[in-house]
Amino acid sequence: MLDVITIGAATRDVFLVSKEFQIINSAQFAGGKGECVALGSKIDVDQLVFSTGGGATNAAVTFANLNFQTAVVARIGNDDPGRAVINDLSQAGVQTELLRIAPKENTAYSTLLTAKNGERSVLIYRGASSTFSTSDIPWKKLQCKWLYISSLGGNLELLQKIIAQAKKQGIKVALNPGKSELKLAVQMRELLSSLTALLVNLEEAQMLTESGEKDPAKLVKQLARPDLTVIVTNGTLGTHANANGQTWYARTTGVKSISRTGAGDAFGSATVAALAKGLALDTALKVGTLNAEAVIQKFGAKAGILKKWPAQSDLQQVSVKLVK
Repeated sequence: MLDVITIGAATRDVFLVSKEFQIINSAQFAGGKGECVALGSKIDVDQLVFSTGGGATNAAVTFANLNFQTAVVARIGNDDPGRAVINDLSQAGVQTELLRIAPKENTAYSTLLTAKNGERSVLIYRGASSTFSTSDIPWKKLQCKWLYISSLGGNLELLQKIIAQAKKQGIKVALNPGKSELKLAVQMRELLSSLTALLVNLEEAQMLTESGEKDPAKLVKQLARPDLTVIVTNGTLGTHANANGQTWYARTTGVKSISRTGAGDAFGSATVAALAKGLALDTALKVGTLNAEAVIQKFGAKAGILKKWPAQSDLQQVSVKLVK
């Protein structure tokens, strides 16, 4: 039996890094900022980095690096990007037999326009991932201790079926949903009692609670359920988590970021890996923080993933405290 099976997206990523990508403030853009270049001009790219990504494959590499027997369920095309995904997973020791290869579709592809300060815009072609469906799940082969589910492109029916099957088999479920699932907040809240761990960022937590609450310490309490660990990340401002009636806060260490791509996947998967190993939640948050901070120091969602369990001296660098 496998330790972990991850389910979700697999992509081919290319990072285009240029000092000519300008960040401007403008109400014309969501969030009040835009990434711009001069129309009609030729833009010099200072650095070109190819990698693979997608929530399912990023998480799988973390689990494999931390000595968990791991496999991935995702949908890719029979193309060079798909073969790159398989190659990266195989090199990390992740089992790829559960991948679904769509012969007439292309593997999902992301182009990340990255400014020198690390901020980026992502052009996404969802390809084969967009048609991920019930028939792509090898139901009889979901034999594992944990399922780690990332975004399923808004396919709530598929998510419900996977969670129901896991419950029937006594499999623990960690869920890191995407915004497309969280738009269906009422139905998503109905699933919380069947989960072992929920991992969302601050904006996603607000979507799920349908509240304007901005305090993550209050949001984790709103999402709390018996036997559920709720984790809400907030970028450089740290992470709040709630389990068994206690709320914890983990600070970041302030390391410099060159790219935040994959940070959420790194944090979530490493935190769950620590929980799966039986470590306490405060220690798990430290492991997740260190993995995320290792990832943001390199281009590519997998390049910086921890290769082994962090030493005690490394864990001590992360401050975690109880919140009253």
